Amino acid sequence: MQRIKRGKSIATLAALLLAGATPSTSAGQNMPFVARLGEAQVRVQQGNLLGFVDRGVHTFRGVPYAKAARFMAPQTPDAWEDVRLAVNYGESCPIPRMDKVADDEQFNPHRYMPENEACQFLNIWTPAPDDAKRPVMVWLHGGGFTNGSAIEQDSYDGRNLAEKGDVVVVSLNHRLNVLGTLDLSAFGDQYAASANTGMKDIVAALQWVKANIAAFGGDPENVTIFGQSGGGSKVRILMGTPSAEGLFDKAIVQSGASINSATISENVAQVIARRTVENLGLTDATIGQIETVPYARLIKAANDALNQVEADGLWANPSFRPSVDGDFLPEDPVEGGWKKYAKNVSFMVGNVLNEFETILAKGGVAPLVADNKRDWSPEKTDRKMTERFGDDAKAISAAWAEAYPDLAPQDAYFFDTARRNGVIHHANLKALQSGAPVYSFVFAWQSPVFDGVAGAWHCSEIPFVFDNVGLVPQSNGGGDNAKALAQKMSQAWINFARFGNPNHDGLPNWPAYTPENGATMIFNNVSDVRHHHDQKIMNILYGGG
Repeated sequence: MQRIKRGKSIATLAALLLAGATPSTSAGQNMPFVARLGEAQVRVQQGNLLGFVDRGVHTFRGVPYAKAARFMAPQTPDAWEDVRLAVNYGESCPIPRMDKVADDEQFNPHRYMPENEACQFLNIWTPAPDDAKRPVMVWLHGGGFTNGSAIEQDSYDGRNLAEKGDVVVVSLNHRLNVLGTLDLSAFGDQYAASANTGMKDIVAALQWVKANIAAFGGDPENVTIFGQSGGGSKVRILMGTPSAEGLFDKAIVQSGASINSATISENVAQVIARRTVENLGLTDATIGQIETVPYARLIKAANDALNQVEADGLWANPSFRPSVDGDFLPEDPVEGGWKKYAKNVSFMVGNVLNEFETILAKGGVAPLVADNKRDWSPEKTDRKMTERFGDDAKAISAAWAEAYPDLAPQDAYFFDTARRNGVIHHANLKALQSGAPVYSFVFAWQSPVFDGVAGAWHCSEIPFVFDNVGLVPQSNGGGDNAKALAQKMSQAWINFARFGNPNHDGLPNWPAYTPENGATMIFNNVSDVRHHHDQKIMNILYGGG
């Protein structure tokens, strides 16, 4: 960490901040980039932060919100003297080595920053550090509970959203995989708080936001949490977490509303922990050594433990998950916790049309380019539908034509029915509480890149939500249709954060979802609201969803 004494010269500061940062006496808002003492400088509880101004948006990166030793609960971060630079992103949590970059890397450019177990950092974008009390939007990244970071995707950059919506955007890193989920509580009182450390990090970040965000022009009483995929599951859990109550009042789940529980039982969690310890060659007497085992050995032992749990028949398709530990999570946070802690939390939930039924699940980009669905004949479409849906193929094709008359018949083959079924389940669960409103959506826009082979894949809506389609043209083509939809979607997210209602003049009226009306916004070049539009498909496959 670099600290700048108040007596340092502007020239020295500029050199330390960023090569090419040009001092200027004009207002920061009139400069493309400004980094200097007194500009983008904010006092938080721990000390003074010095960020920079990027085309008028004050930006603070790598801000520590907590500190924590391995397998221990997060604590208040250390204070610092003088001025702490906040111009570079903080380290992200170590993740398992990937054999290859995900197939969607062809469409979603990723960034991989230095890793460190001390990863409790957040980033802030704000129009101004004043007393305007702007809505605060806290982004939780995807990657399940295993991978990812606050800046993993280029699309996660919060600058454009902050500027467009006059909102404060926050993103954060937290502990993942074995570092964020291993429940060692059975090994002694010293590990009593070891379960769910990753989720505890997120709560600590929200507590930091509550205490400090007013200094950045944000309203601590108007906080929205939003996340995609694994980030959406984190949102689901937070809505039912006692210690998170009151830290936010709105929540958005994007592609994270699986029917499967986001948590596991305490028993399964402790079996995983026991297996991990044994795989490391440790015992109850030598358990303390787990705090210094190199990460590579630790993650291998934990991954082996997951495989062993699956082989033992305790859990199919295991992965790192938070656990119902009887303390931090006293019960299933969704099925039990929502009615206690989230009744008055406004909720938006949705998915993208194809999710994992495209690039990731169908063999990668190259086979799809070679066998573009747009070239399928009716006969081939029928054959492929039967291949996937068996005897239900004809009924699903007919129901698809009613649900999505604007899409091609072969698009039904790539419809991710499981995630859509999860959205309906969670929308119903929340709406039946008769509390704050629920809004449902499907992102059906299909990128023209590579002749449209990817459809609407998992993660494809993120640049639209952040108004960042211009940052990732390889994802969306950068055309007028993409820009127009990004304008509409980002404004809907902004309005939801500001008012708890996503409606605005650029969209048709979007009513709150109820089990009776089944109202769902379909985001596309022409967006519209449909009612129970795909219920026939859900009935065929799931008996009603």
